[in-house]
Amino acid sequence: MSETFIFPERKKFGQILLENHLISPEQLEKALALQKNSLQRIGELLVSIGAITPEQVAKVLAVQLGIQFISLDEYQVQSSAVKLLPRKIAESFKAIPLKFEDHDTLLVTMADPVNIIFQDEIKKITGHKIKIAASGLDDIERNLSRIYDIAINLEQALGDTPKSSANTYTTLSLTTSKLESTDAPIIELVNNTISQAVTEGASDIHIEAYETMCRIRFRVDGFMYTHFEYPVDLHQALVSRIKIMASMDISERRIPQDGRILTIINQKNVDLRVSSLPTITGEKIVIRILDREQAFSQLNELGLDGGDLEIIKNFCALPWGIVLATGPTGSGKSTTLYSMLSQISKPDINIVTVEDPVEFYIPGINQVNVNEKIGLTFGSILRSILRQDPDKIMIGEIRDTDTAQIAIRAALTGHLVLSTLHTNDAPGAVARMIDIGTQPFLLAASLVGVIAQRLVRCLCPHCKEEYEIDSKTCEKINIPVGSHAYKPVGCPKCRNGYKGRRGIFEIMVVNEELRDLILKSPSSIELRSAAIKKGMKTLARSGINAALSGSTSLEEVLIMQS
Repeated sequence: MSETFIFPERKKFGQILLENHLISPEQLEKALALQKNSLQRIGELLVSIGAITPEQVAKVLAVQLGIQFISLDEYQVQSSAVKLLPRKIAESFKAIPLKFEDHDTLLVTMADPVNIIFQDEIKKITGHKIKIAASGLDDIERNLSRIYDIAINLEQALGDTPKSSANTYTTLSLTTSKLESTDAPIIELVNNTISQAVTEGASDIHIEAYETMCRIRFRVDGFMYTHFEYPVDLHQALVSRIKIMASMDISERRIPQDGRILTIINQKNVDLRVSSLPTITGEKIVIRILDREQAFSQLNELGLDGGDLEIIKNFCALPWGIVLATGPTGSGKSTTLYSMLSQISKPDINIVTVEDPVEFYIPGINQVNVNEKIGLTFGSILRSILRQDPDKIMIGEIRDTDTAQIAIRAALTGHLVLSTLHTNDAPGAVARMIDIGTQPFLLAASLVGVIAQRLVRCLCPHCKEEYEIDSKTCEKINIPVGSHAYKPVGCPKCRNGYKGRRGIFEIMVVNEELRDLILKSPSSIELRSAAIKKGMKTLARSGINAALSGSTSLEEVLIMQS
């Protein structure tokens, strides 16, 4: 008796889209009607009418063919694989070799993974068996030239560098862009890396050495990701190049150093602050990127709701007093103060800032850099500033008793003083000021407001999805059951569903009742309770409101609170 085998029929492309609610039946009918008079595939036609994205086409093709879908922005590939397929062929076929799956099988991602002719050509050109994966067309086009630039840089740089005994292989990410063509490959590698970091809106570049490999990471919207890995043979040459650019001592590797690079990238004036740190496996370099053309936002671009915006505008209009911006490093305090200075700045107002260092240049404002090596400290500069007939003063940070006392004296003699402080919330600023030696009666007389803040990632407006919050979460965060929020999805226009950041604020206005309480040196808990009774909105509540409005996700808010 013979057996009958039934092979499952492959689902049609349109059927998969319908089952996953990616398109409507009407959109499918429209695309099928267009296909009758076209040589284009159904996926291409659905993209052309705006029904789906190229990335969704690739995902569905991966499901239909039973192959892997690959997002390229953070994927680590081997340069030895990339160089097997000439760039012109890769551009023509919309295909990128990624890595060797085993000794003789090359993983290749394609925008059109059903094209057998292209696959046969890739086999002939590379001389290897191939395993096909799928990626979005725009994803491939966005990353293809970047891969080939960095691959060439690494290959040439390795050829110019003496080999060490370390057993390493070259890998790189797909996130570099060409800046200017130069003679030395290591110079091109550094230029491409910095250029791509600026293009992606990274705030920092981390260059790190380990025993068997080195890596470069970017911090984008507060999160780190690996840009590419490279052999240890290249590390010292790469570090030396950056040190030369930053006017640092390349012969000194035993102590930390600081430097600065002023350059133009993609027609933007960019200020790069370079820091080196000796580690047991080699020097680590961190480059802080300051885009001088996007130094600060206007107040209405910070993420403030209507009520909070009016409070800060009122702070800006005050003739005297101290306003403090608090929060951890990287929470956007400087951006808030710069935005306030921009709001205050007028031809008839004399504004002076004391910063360590000056982060951004603001036309019409006198800015002074601290230089403790020559005795130019916050205290000495502030004493001089008070003889410069200022109306408003910004102090980069109140970090000691001397600075705090001068700031209070300036506030009590008719100046508005803006500064930053490292505390977790707004009421905590009072305890911190008293802790560094400020007398409670002087603080009560001079402090007019405290702005505590955090930064959260913004949901991508192109792909975020609305959902109903479960009842337990609603009860936990004290919102009505049945409330809706939004979650990240991810698309070619964002990174994992997020794009950009916004502020979350807790603003404490120091009124007469709070002044009386400050005179008694209260605990942060006592002051916080009193401020909330007077209408202060907490950081947690501001974050929840931002999530309910769809600008961020509840997950971001919960991370902020943890």
